[in-house]
Amino acid sequence: MAKNDKSREAQKLVWEGAIPLQIHLHESEVTTLPPPSPAMILAPRIGYLPLLVSQIKPYFSSTLPPGVDTVWFEYKGLPLKWYIPTGVLFDLLCSEPERPWNLTVHFRGYPGNVLSSCEGEDSVKWSFINSLKEAAYIINGNCKNVMNMSQHDQSELWRSVLNGNLESYLHFASKLKFGFTADDLSMKLNISSLKSREASTEADASGPTKAGRIPIRLYIRSFNEDFDDLEDLPVIDSWDNISYINRPVEINDDGNCFTLGDAIKSLLPEFFPNKTLPKDSACSPNVKENEKLEPEAAGSGATGTDEAEEMLQERLKSCSLSDTPELKLIRIQGIEPKLEIPFAWVVNNLMNPEHYIHIIVYVRVG
Repeated sequence: MAKNDKSREAQKLVWEGAIPLQIHLHESEVTTLPPPSPAMILAPRIGYLPLLVSQIKPYFSSTLPPGVDTVWFEYKGLPLKWYIPTGVLFDLLCSEPERPWNLTVHFRGYPGNVLSSCEGEDSVKWSFINSLKEAAYIINGNCKNVMNMSQHDQSELWRSVLNGNLESYLHFASKLKFGFTADDLSMKLNISSLKSREASTEADASGPTKAGRIPIRLYIRSFNEDFDDLEDLPVIDSWDNISYINRPVEINDDGNCFTLGDAIKSLLPEFFPNKTLPKDSACSPNVKENEKLEPEAAGSGATGTDEAEEMLQERLKSCSLSDTPELKLIRIQGIEPKLEIPFAWVVNNLMNPEHYIHIIVYVRVG
């Protein structure tokens, strides 16, 4: 039991992680003088912004104009997508961590041309369940395990995410019976590592291991100039500047993917054609102009994935063949991990509750 508790220490820290928010009511919705002070709130990293509305509204209810609430948030003029976990939004949009994170809340004027409709907690819940189905499809080839969950278990699983209760979550998530357990994955990747390092037939004596797929969501921010300090990067004023891609990591028994660096290389072959990532830094391979992305759409959450990949391809094609894309930053759950860490550790500890790993990538492409 003690060993199990120790192995979950990092996962527990992820679940307890929070971002200090300073939330301002947009000036167009202030009807009293003096204007209200900003609300100070701790937002769970694994949570979602719409789930904070019940805490935020009391700060501003006395100054709101008449009308029906249609709550949305923005950061430096960019409407924030409500179905992306709060921690992922923070890691993506703040090249240098901003604490507290200054957001603006609106209760009127929902930008339906930018954001999909959100009807509060129910919308967030069903977005979460749909993502869970997509993850199940990627891992198992079907989502029957999620579809066959009892209403009670599904509700309790969601409640555990709402309350940040890791133990309750692990109890109900275990009923999903995904294709592998955390221990299975660790053993598999350790065996793969052994095979790749020893490069001998003796490693095969460890026995065959089952292939698997790890659901990944990539958020790629590309830019043309080389900045010495990422804090100098221009503000993101449109979601068109972000490539949002669902693409699983294939875990095979041939020793290909055993470190985070290997996983990144397999996820972004456009940047690493026939190259090996160095252990201490990102490599900068030549761009192959005719290299094509292979879309990995699984379920409804893949909407826009093809378009995002096409946009990424266009940015790559705009580089000359002498240009070398360079990874400037990789961030997962607020940390910037070394590329040589075991991928099993990333999966076991940094995966979000919907069974996706969200990876932020900054890359210079010109």
